[in-house]
Amino acid sequence: MPSSSPVTNEDRLRRIEQVTDTTLSHLDVGDLLTELLDRVRALLSADTAAVLLLDPSGTYLVATAARGIEEEVRQGVRIPVGRGFAGRIAAERRAVIIDEVDHSNVLNPILREKDIRSLLGVPLISEGEVLGVLHVGTLSSRRFGEEDAELLRLVADRVALVTRTHLSDLDRAAASALQRSLMPGLLPKVNGVEFAARYVPGEAGGLGGDWYDVFSLPSGRLGVVIGDVVGRGLQAAVVMGRLRSALRAFALEEDDPAEVLERLDSNVQHFEDSVMATVLYAIFEPSLDRVSLSTAGHLPPIIGRPGERSVLVNVPVDLPVGVSVGPPRRTTEIVLPPESMLFLYTDGLVERRGQSLDKGLDLLCDAVRDDDADAVCTTVLHQMIGPDGVGDDVAMLVARRRATSAIVPLNIVVPALPRTLADIRSTVRRWLNAAGAAPDAAADVLVAVGEACSNVVEHAYGPAGGTLTVHMELDDTTVVASVRDNGQWRPARGDNRGRGTALIRACSDDMDVVAGVGGTTVTFRRHLTEEPQ
Repeated sequence: MPSSSPVTNEDRLRRIEQVTDTTLSHLDVGDLLTELLDRVRALLSADTAAVLLLDPSGTYLVATAARGIEEEVRQGVRIPVGRGFAGRIAAERRAVIIDEVDHSNVLNPILREKDIRSLLGVPLISEGEVLGVLHVGTLSSRRFGEEDAELLRLVADRVALVTRTHLSDLDRAAASALQRSLMPGLLPKVNGVEFAARYVPGEAGGLGGDWYDVFSLPSGRLGVVIGDVVGRGLQAAVVMGRLRSALRAFALEEDDPAEVLERLDSNVQHFEDSVMATVLYAIFEPSLDRVSLSTAGHLPPIIGRPGERSVLVNVPVDLPVGVSVGPPRRTTEIVLPPESMLFLYTDGLVERRGQSLDKGLDLLCDAVRDDDADAVCTTVLHQMIGPDGVGDDVAMLVARRRATSAIVPLNIVVPALPRTLADIRSTVRRWLNAAGAAPDAAADVLVAVGEACSNVVEHAYGPAGGTLTVHMELDDTTVVASVRDNGQWRPARGDNRGRGTALIRACSDDMDVVAGVGGTTVTFRRHLTEEPQ
């Protein structure tokens, strides 16, 4: 019989092109790699083929796809970079050939248990970065040569390119899904303040760690956040999610924005490796007329007042979170008159190549004009971005205080502890001032609320403790206040105890006490205007 024609390099190259033809473009990453490995086995007449990809830490290779040795994937094989057969390939960034497999040259026991005798592996490299390792093996002894290694390298180049593209798509999709899940779908509706926000991904590719957040606090205040994690892609989005959750938790425990950011900074430095972020945190008082804020490396917000040009808020900018210990963080308090607005943003809105930051900030102040919150966002994006697009992500948040005769109801939910009483008194006093309470009426309400809260702290709970709820709202010119617990009251102790109820009644126009198995609610009403003489 005539001998078969030798396989030429041209034939092999044509077969390599088939490894990554367009018919594979519809497959997801897992199915794609499986199909590629089947083609690689046929190309090199091998019995096994596997792809191991670097994990996010870059210290381990993780079995991602395998043919002939599927157990690698099922058992979640992880190979340290620098150790064993695959680890050497990734660390040395070169092909490795093993003529005879044994304990000295292969770390993975599955390769030995499957009786694989010879191995050839090459690194998967794309844009100068090692993504992982591609290797093939045979069940009979075989001496892989340099021609085989060169052929597998050519295949690996194409596999790396396709893998990087698909993983980048997956990374972007995951980051986008994560970011959407963490961004407020609907901003909260708060009487007296109008919110609007925008997020625009940059054209540099991949999402970043920009985020904004609005949430109510137990004290009746309102928390507002905008931040930017340094970096891009899924990792930045994951870090952003952790920072968002941590800040919310610290906001429940601290009333000072600087203290919240200080605790967030400690959290980042202790738990996050090489993470840096800029964050601005602001707290609106229940009356909405004052805002306390602190900025960790974040650009200052813009305040817009009717009839005036918008200006940057004069606030000291402290170090970003994740930076080594610096001076104590600072909180600044500003006044927010009716119909004025606070505009928060990330640096992608104002930073442009070839343009100074001061110029960008000046243009932004011109763009933030007196209008509805949503219209402000639209105008700013039109003027600051226009048809050119941006290289970095942009997040913005507008909070506009509306002039309204209706005072926002006050709702406070705090632990029933002595240390919370002073904060409750301060918050109630500010709310009464915003409601226009006459001095004598405000004093009576403060005494009544203080007595009711003190009674809850002292009598409602045992050692396990519980919560204390204060709710206040206006009915025309009358405040309706209620103080509620969910405990079981203990008897008054001492001859002079138990007089709080009488004092509350004396300070109010009428009072009602409802006690039951679910707790006790004290409700009272008091006119807020002076009685005619």
